[in-house]
Amino acid sequence: MGAGGEIVTYRQLDERSNRFAHALRSMGLRRGDVVAVLMENNARYHEVAWAVRRSGLYLAVLNHHLTAREIGYIVGDSGARVLVASADQHELAVTLGAERRLAVNGPIEGFQSYDAVVADQPTTALPDEEEGDILQYSSGTTGRPKGIRRELTGAPISADTDQTVIFLRALGFREGQVYLSPAPLYHSAPIYWTMAVHRLGGTVVVMERFEPEALLALIERHRITHAQLVPTMFVRLLRLPADVRQRYDLSSLQSVVHAAAPCPVPVKRQMIEWWGPVVNEYYSSSEGAGGTFITAPEWLAHPGSVGRSFIGALHILDDDGNELPPGQPGQIWAEGARPYRYLNDEAKTAANRNARGWTTVGDIGYLDEDGYLYLTDRKAYMIISGGVNIYPQEAENVLLSHPRVMDAAVIGVPNDEYGEEVKAIVQPVDWTDAGPDLERELIESCRTQLAAYKCPRSIDFDPALPRLDNGKLYKRALRERYWPVAAG
Repeated sequence: MGAGGEIVTYRQLDERSNRFAHALRSMGLRRGDVVAVLMENNARYHEVAWAVRRSGLYLAVLNHHLTAREIGYIVGDSGARVLVASADQHELAVTLGAERRLAVNGPIEGFQSYDAVVADQPTTALPDEEEGDILQYSSGTTGRPKGIRRELTGAPISADTDQTVIFLRALGFREGQVYLSPAPLYHSAPIYWTMAVHRLGGTVVVMERFEPEALLALIERHRITHAQLVPTMFVRLLRLPADVRQRYDLSSLQSVVHAAAPCPVPVKRQMIEWWGPVVNEYYSSSEGAGGTFITAPEWLAHPGSVGRSFIGALHILDDDGNELPPGQPGQIWAEGARPYRYLNDEAKTAANRNARGWTTVGDIGYLDEDGYLYLTDRKAYMIISGGVNIYPQEAENVLLSHPRVMDAAVIGVPNDEYGEEVKAIVQPVDWTDAGPDLERELIESCRTQLAAYKCPRSIDFDPALPRLDNGKLYKRALRERYWPVAAG
């Protein structure tokens, strides 16, 4: 653990996860059943996760920053039979139902003690171990979260069939190297990637929560070789004073991968200048509907791109399903996605596939002549003002590149004449800057770089934007401030 320093050895992880695997079997759980976990990043998280994945079960990881109603929906929708919660999450945990409820790191009213349940269980593996999976839920940034479920095969557990292991090997990760995970384990990439590192015999350093200078200190202390960050973390790192940024030895880094949200070109360029050509990027989704990768040297030659496909061919289609030429934006469709379905939502499953078997998650982008993909925005975020389509990401990138801006979001708000108009919500680096002078400066900055119709007509200031810990902006919450009826 990053701040607490607690260490879990491979022997401990193996024995503890075996105990809980046997306990789950004794409770009557069988292939395809669901176990939900509600915990902050702590040293017990992975023993629960591994117990589930080596038992042919699904693990539903719950975001403890959601409301009780939102989490309750996921627990019910997933059909979770067992809930494991940490004592730190007791206020949320007591509102949730499941056949069996277990408390870790202290008591919770109405819960059994996890440690008591596993105390007498064997430390050896189940005789019939088989591969389980994570039951991922989408972030719910534009609507209710959806469970993304892939069929289990019944195959024995194996690193060779783990797609994240294959990706990490391609990044050069080897046994004995050290991976830093600064994000919450309840998100897809952190839980998948940390478990893949375990399968490869590496060390995982888990931060309890992201703190910019603490991350630099951990890289130096543990000689971190690999890490995965999101662009908002880059912004916060770059906002550190110069003497703090230069204080730490980061020479151990071999590959730092970022994903989850668009990264403004100036931000990424500054990170490459600081950390060197180790800042790589991939684009994908929890659904696995396509995937691209780009190295730092490639990106410098194709700034703004998220790379070329490494899963299956990508296609850019218009609203009628016609393929668009290079340079023209449209909806991104992918060949070769691993089959999945949205749990309890067959209509949504069908809507994300076309007659050719391609899949989409609603992202908009274009390909250049060399097959490099550039993201424009999410279709759901598009602003239509006076019949003109406006993608907020362009203005967001300009605002995020401004030295007085810590975070920014651009949305459409009601306008009697045009239907919608462009508005920005900005978190300034220094809250005392918030006001008309900074508003004018930021709008002018946008107009020097973008067509006027793409720029915000007004700016509101907020001490902290509703951004999820995986870097994604919770735009639905912002829209509800301005569209209280339509956004519900």
